[in-house]
Amino acid sequence: MAAVGEDDAAWERAIDATTKAASAATSGPKTLTLDSAVKSSTGRLPSPALFERFATSLEELSVAGARLSSLEGMPCLPALRRLSLPDNRLLGSAALAAIAEACGATLRHLDLGNNRFAEVKELEPLAKLGIEALDLELCPVSKAKGYREKVFALIPSLEYLDGADAEGNKRLETDDEDYVEEDDEEEGEEGEDGEGEEGEDEEGEEGEEDDGEEGDEEDEEEGEGDDDDEEEGGDEEAEDEEDEADDDELNAGADDKENIESKVGSSLPNKRKRDNDDDTNGDN
Repeated sequence: MAAVGEDDAAWERAIDATTKAASAATSGPKTLTLDSAVKSSTGRLPSPALFERFATSLEELSVAGARLSSLEGMPCLPALRRLSLPDNRLLGSAALAAIAEACGATLRHLDLGNNRFAEVKELEPLAKLGIEALDLELCPVSKAKGYREKVFALIPSLEYLDGADAEGNKRLETDDEDYVEEDDEEEGEEGEDGEGEEGEDEEGEEGEEDDGEEGDEEDEEEGEGDDDDEEEGGDEEAEDEEDEADDDELNAGADDKENIESKVGSSLPNKRKRDNDDDTNGDN
């Protein structure tokens, strides 16, 4: 009895140390990991009361390397989905019957690797549970003839045995990794949206640059058009000046002609007068 009391005290200290960070939470921890925290001198788990205080919250329990040889008195954990008991000394159907009774309704992942289960028939208490992943690696039963086919036939809900499906395809991710992948996908979608928005901004900037370049080209063309108009205007002005010069010359010529004619006209009467005078003098 002294050994049982000592074991319980050691278990309690280990549990308190593990759950200290979550002690403020009113609902209790979801995960409890006690791997190698206690080396049981009795081969059993501690008093059920140490675990049952977390009964409504605990979803994952791991007690690896604790020298467990029996699961008698296993605590009732109605929310438990993952139970890991590798590297212990468990064997026989009684241990698995205790698991089925304590948390069989919700249990989906069970790790019993490196224990002492030797025959497939020892696994019968798991047949009616909804277990999806079972690990029996390094157990003697994993070397039995037809082991994989028999276990898959025994547990209809089973999807993975020792990390592989019935066809031998390896399972690449755990549930936790699946959750991480989902988070990554959500971030990837946000990143794509952000990239799309950046792409739109870049397109907008390129569009603005193109518009600016087109505008500059149009301005240059308009400037060239203005230069052409100025040249044409200059040519027209030059032609007008030439026409005006020609008109001036013509006008000047006409004025000179009129002057000449007026001079000639004014000299004719004098000539006639002189001729008449000459005639008169001749008659005398």
